[in-house]
Amino acid sequence: MDIERLKKQFGFILEIDKEKQIGRQTYLSDGARKENDAEHAWHMAVMAILLSEYANEKVDMLKTVAMLLTHDLVEIDAGDTYAYDEEGHKTKEAREARAADRIYGLLPEDQGQKLRKLWDEFEANETPEAKFAHAMDCVQPMMLNAASDWKSWEEHGVRCEQVMKRNERTGEGSKELWEYAYENFLLPGMEKGKLKKED
Repeated sequence: MDIERLKKQFGFILEIDKEKQIGRQTYLSDGARKENDAEHAWHMAVMAILLSEYANEKVDMLKTVAMLLTHDLVEIDAGDTYAYDEEGHKTKEAREARAADRIYGLLPEDQGQKLRKLWDEFEANETPEAKFAHAMDCVQPMMLNAASDWKSWEEHGVRCEQVMKRNERTGEGSKELWEYAYENFLLPGMEKGKLKKED
């Protein structure tokens, strides 16, 4: 047994426990409180397993689930940047890249490189797995927003065009899931006036 390797692995495992403390702006379905990053990651991973039949292209499920479970670990350092925080998005890429260097760098080199490569792949959003993972990352909060009576979107004054802009590539991962989400999560919110109209 390589004890130094094992120490690094447990060091990383302990460090990522901090993901449970990173709050997001999306409410749980009952609207009682907001979810944290770890809950978000778990929810997306289960969604990907159950909904993979709707992916536009065949995806490697283990790779996709690994991507969903690990890509937001950078938010331990960088914090969660709300999807509709235009100011925060100006520095998001740099903050998260620094965080990726540190956090994935805690692992033994081979594992650290593997997770960093998965993170880079997710960010590039070019492979079937990354596109489907991005679809999960967009559909999951839309679903929860609809279930919680669009509470978060109302609080933040989110506009229709912002949601459409965020989801302009969701259909690249799954055309069917984007259509379903639009019709069942987004459109009803627009019809009920929960989303602000264009300025």
